[in-house]
Amino acid sequence: MKDAGENITQIDQSRKLSDAIRDVKNAFADRDDVVVDMREAHRMRLDLLAAELAPVFADVPADMDNFDFAVSSGLQPRLWIDAVSHIAMGRDRRTYRFLRDTRIGRVVLAESTDMKPIADQVTRYVAERVVERQRMLEGGVEQAIAGLKRAAVAEAEPPLQAAPRSKGWSAFLSGLGLIAAGALVGLVVSVVLFWDRIVAMGVNFKP
Repeated sequence: MKDAGENITQIDQSRKLSDAIRDVKNAFADRDDVVVDMREAHRMRLDLLAAELAPVFADVPADMDNFDFAVSSGLQPRLWIDAVSHIAMGRDRRTYRFLRDTRIGRVVLAESTDMKPIADQVTRYVAERVVERQRMLEGGVEQAIAGLKRAAVAEAEPPLQAAPRSKGWSAFLSGLGLIAAGALVGLVVSVVLFWDRIVAMGVNFKP
């Protein structure tokens, strides 16, 4: 009878473990379902926003390839506008958050549970990027034209050759002046040194 009781106890314990394993698996499955449901809910809302912005995306110049305009997959789907800005859903699954990565960190450009203000802010952001690119291109063209004008003026003007000659004459005259001054000083020194001999020779300097 004792052996039979031990077998029953072991069977009960094994059943309890199997029940616990099944409960854990069910809990994981439920949690995974919640994560999947959240991801699908986020993606659905972002797809709706992308459809709202489709006309704006279509109007972007074809030669601008810095925009993405795509909803990414993953644990947290995002609607990417360009390499540094995107829209994600908040923790409440209802709030749209328009975010941009900057040098000082991530900043919130707009946040709302309503789709319209987010779409308006994204449209404004895209327009600013388009205008910035146009101004950069126009500035580059203007600088190129100014450079061509300066080059044409430089080619039309004759080279100046007088400056080196004037510098040569100035150096020559300066040398002559130094030589003359040195000779005069030498003459004065000689007169002072030989003054006695000159007087002895009877030279009269009076008029």
